[in-house]
Amino acid sequence: MADSAAEARIDHALVARVQRDDDRRAFEQLVRRHQGMVRAQLRRLLHGDDAAADDMAQETFMLAWRNLHQFRGEARFSSWLYRIAYTRFLQARRTPVPHDGVDDDVLQQLEGPKHAMDLQLDLTQAMQRLSTAEQAVLLHCVQMGLSHEEAAYVLAMPLGTVKTHAARGKAKLKTWLADWRDASTEEIS
Repeated sequence: MADSAAEARIDHALVARVQRDDDRRAFEQLVRRHQGMVRAQLRRLLHGDDAAADDMAQETFMLAWRNLHQFRGEARFSSWLYRIAYTRFLQARRTPVPHDGVDDDVLQQLEGPKHAMDLQLDLTQAMQRLSTAEQAVLLHCVQMGLSHEEAAYVLAMPLGTVKTHAARGKAKLKTWLADWRDASTEEIS
């Protein structure tokens, strides 16, 4: 993994070039550097809907281009992008989307590596039982590896609230998925 301070300096230099010179190539470099993580964030938020996530990622970068003059460097550029993407996700979620026709019962009947698939289904269902705020915090802190401070910025929540949602969400998942922990302990014995 690259040094995050060095990565932040590179982003800062690229942003300065875009702001100062309207340098489209510098912005293209920023997009290349961050598009994977923004798309991954949105795919997780959209529960694997790759097409919608890709569309929303494109919208995120268009918004970033239009509003880059507002970026002041108070947070890392990546955190600023994640915040734009999360805000776009929330806006889209307010608009009802037609059901894609895939029934959860059908997903549970799919064959494959049974153990891993069952665990993934249970984890997905457990995550969906969490509050929206707990889901968002765990996505950003656990799955994306953001610090609590960065997640607080991205989610526009107080730091203490982020920490509370993280602790509560983890505790709930630990309780709900206790059978998996017990099963893996039995396999080891």
